[in-house]
Amino acid sequence: MVHLAASDERMGWSRRDICSALATVVVAPGLAMQTRIRDEIRLPREGTFSLGDVMLESGDVLRQAFIGYKVHGQLNADRTNGVVYPTQFAAQHSDIEWLIGPGRALDSDRYFIVTVDQLGNGVSSPPSNTPAPQDRSRFPAVNIRDDVAAQYRLVTEGFGLKKLALVTGYSMGAQQAFQWAVSYPDLVERIAPFCGTAKTTAHNRVFLESVRTALTTDPAWMAGDYTSPPVAGLRALARVYAGWGFSQPFYNQELYRTLGLRTVDEVLTGFWEPRYMRRDANNLVWSKNSSNVDAPEGLTFGGFADHRDPHCQTRTEACRTTLSTPNTKITSRPPDLTHKKIVSSCPSIRLSTLSSNTAKPASAAIW
Repeated sequence: MVHLAASDERMGWSRRDICSALATVVVAPGLAMQTRIRDEIRLPREGTFSLGDVMLESGDVLRQAFIGYKVHGQLNADRTNGVVYPTQFAAQHSDIEWLIGPGRALDSDRYFIVTVDQLGNGVSSPPSNTPAPQDRSRFPAVNIRDDVAAQYRLVTEGFGLKKLALVTGYSMGAQQAFQWAVSYPDLVERIAPFCGTAKTTAHNRVFLESVRTALTTDPAWMAGDYTSPPVAGLRALARVYAGWGFSQPFYNQELYRTLGLRTVDEVLTGFWEPRYMRRDANNLVWSKNSSNVDAPEGLTFGGFADHRDPHCQTRTEACRTTLSTPNTKITSRPPDLTHKKIVSSCPSIRLSTLSSNTAKPASAAIW
């Protein structure tokens, strides 16, 4: 059984939501407790992993790239109990640890959990401190597959993992989980993306443009070459995001009170603004440009094959998938998602749906 602390519910999830979305995937048959090895990890438990010069899919080379991470739990003897948990937009690995711990949804007593920073987020190679000529707005284009290729090197070269029991992530972290299943199906046993889509929808692109514009129209932005943070733009970004990141029921039913916030104004100034005003503006703008799962080897449909693709059956059966999606996060509501096409294209996958009125509630499970 997965147990969640009260602080988890403060983040907008109920115990049932998390258990429905993750427990059947993480606490899976055949993954019994095994002997841990404590002295053979090749890297420190928290730090950065050097990637050297990285050739990107755009054709550019990211010079002296590095990726940030932190690990929880211990490796088992055959290095097969790894879990990869990448960050979402504007997050760093310390922001996503609330799901991790003994007895929690990501159980550190059972699994070797690697929280990993997406390229450009301020911990992994970011625009904010990459040397010229790749600094700030001149940072090269990096996509989701580039992110996952870097993470693959971390877990295989850095930690010597032979199998990943799970890749999971929220929002843009969910996109990375989808990409893991597409790029490395022989390594990944299962994925559990939540509140995210494999392909950025047209509606979501409108949202992305709105937050980018809110920030970059601040005169202090100076085309990314600002000498001090564009504070007005960062505050505007946070307030635009507030209308998309939570749902109408979240505000109208005053569910923000579960976060200890008494008014809508407190939601804006006490929740949303601190999340984004602490970040570097170039890192935020760049991160919003990296969405979409890429489709190698002729795969279509945002990384998932359709029935005409010979890779469909092998790619989906090799990796068990639980897809948790909200009906109240406006940027990824079920009518916009790929569930039905994925299921109709690959009959080995089954879809079920759960719903609730919490901030990040409904779950759809594919397996």
